[in-house]
Amino acid sequence: MPYTPFHFGPSGFIGLALRKWIDPAVFVLANVIVDIEVLVIMLLGIGWPVHRYCHTLLIGAAVGIVWGLAAYLLRNFFKKIMTIFRISYKTGFWKMLVSGVLGAWFHVVVDAVYHEDVRMFWPSSAKPLHALLTKPQVNIICTIFFIPAVIAYILAVITFVKKNSAETKVGEKEGR
Repeated sequence: MPYTPFHFGPSGFIGLALRKWIDPAVFVLANVIVDIEVLVIMLLGIGWPVHRYCHTLLIGAAVGIVWGLAAYLLRNFFKKIMTIFRISYKTGFWKMLVSGVLGAWFHVVVDAVYHEDVRMFWPSSAKPLHALLTKPQVNIICTIFFIPAVIAYILAVITFVKKNSAETKVGEKEGR
């Protein structure tokens, strides 16, 4: 994608909709982590194609694993942030690790459709997904996905509020 925020609509929707099985924070942020490679290549003026190694399924998996491990060390911080956003947050080591890999892969797949220089099956030069959709179509799809992402967020907040309200009522009854 031309800008990493385009990934937030689809990844936010997937992360929130599947939060029972994947860690939404790790999944969404894995989409950002992969693009650090693009930023470094551009800032250093290395002259490589900007979508190099991290934009492959192989190295992307390694990036996702490293990110999942780092996120696991930060899980208490993520829990506080998710509480601020009013999203129930239950995570664990494997959930975070898998979410890191799936998030990185999701980014690679979206970029493989969009960018000609993404070689997702590296070291093979095969690019079976490139131009599957036009760039404007990918942009529209990613932008439209902000709507279901917002809906999924609202539903997550409603669930969070209901759960905390029920827990508060039970606590009040037990305290009497």
